[in-house]
Amino acid sequence: MIFRTRRAASLATAALLASGVFTALGAPAHAAGTETDLALTAAGTRLTTGVEGKVAWAKIANQGEGTPSKVLVKVDVSKVDESKLFVVPITDGDCDVTGDSKPELFVCALDEDEIPGPDETTEVPIVLLNLAKGVTEPYSAPVTISIESPDDTDDSNNSIDVNVELTPESGVDLGVLVPDVKTRIDLDTFKDEGPLRPGDTAVVYSEVINQGDRTAKGLKLTYQLPKGVAFLPIEGCDLSADERTLVCEDKTFPFESNMILILPLPVVVDEGLEAPATLKGGSLEATAFGVLPADARVSQQSATKPAFAKAEVREAEESDFVDLDPSDNKDDFAVVVAAHSGGGGGGLPVTGVQASLIGGVGAAVVLAGVAMFLVARRRRVVLVAPGDEKTNA
Repeated sequence: MIFRTRRAASLATAALLASGVFTALGAPAHAAGTETDLALTAAGTRLTTGVEGKVAWAKIANQGEGTPSKVLVKVDVSKVDESKLFVVPITDGDCDVTGDSKPELFVCALDEDEIPGPDETTEVPIVLLNLAKGVTEPYSAPVTISIESPDDTDDSNNSIDVNVELTPESGVDLGVLVPDVKTRIDLDTFKDEGPLRPGDTAVVYSEVINQGDRTAKGLKLTYQLPKGVAFLPIEGCDLSADERTLVCEDKTFPFESNMILILPLPVVVDEGLEAPATLKGGSLEATAFGVLPADARVSQQSATKPAFAKAEVREAEESDFVDLDPSDNKDDFAVVVAAHSGGGGGGLPVTGVQASLIGGVGAAVVLAGVAMFLVARRRRVVLVAPGDEKTNA
């Protein structure tokens, strides 16, 4: 599957002010049950000059007991040289941008479906567009990311300073995305059947992306589930005795630049689990075993898919290979379990912005209805169904 988009429009249009949708949230009275504590972290802000762009992440974790009514994400890019890097956040909610001659501050609202509930995490993609031509020296610039909510009771963890970096180094750059698991899935039809409950089956939906300019030699994926959830048997992967740790690896699989590996893994919630509950401690970490030479030729057959579905369990080995930006090689997730009750079904188990990122950096970015920024991108998508030797590439 190949995704194509157009190159970005003129950046000058981004300096236009929107209609003033976003005003200061002020300090209105809290609605019942909305008080909480949001915490902000970021990952994936380093990219090689050998690629046209990359998706970094601002991760908003809800550490409190309520679900906030509103959340704004602010990204101050005033110190970034726009002739080298263009930095823009993406949310399902509206975004406003201010600046005189260039974009300086993005203010984006989270859509209602993006706002994290207690112990949940929302991952806001931040697109880094490489606009530098012929750069041979590293480039770095500070960016301030912050969040704002009238329901946040602790603002000490609401702002972080990160460096966005362009490096002339060439290499592999793995990135991982795993949304929180919230819905029960019929494993025969792969349809969403509503809120996840004790005894139900679900799917851990994961994406692993190579956003570097080199091909990785081999790939190892290490999954960890929270207590109270177990993996169903996966052919070709090493499952721990407690059925909560799963290691899938292929030491020779050529994981190419711009390739996305999509791996949905079936899990089951303990029948006797006390619910409602949000189970923390889930994670996925991706590791490359090495890097192929720049002039290596990869055959279409060998690049089709990894050997995770083969009837072979291999002993996991720790790799000493270091990729260009290890900060986004691991992603945490929670499993949200509802109490037994009625509830209807839904669509496919994909969520909001994350689903749109199957196309990678080639996502439409609409800034307050004024300008659309697109980066040219080609990505191959490999779907790996457990036990299925077929490919959708």
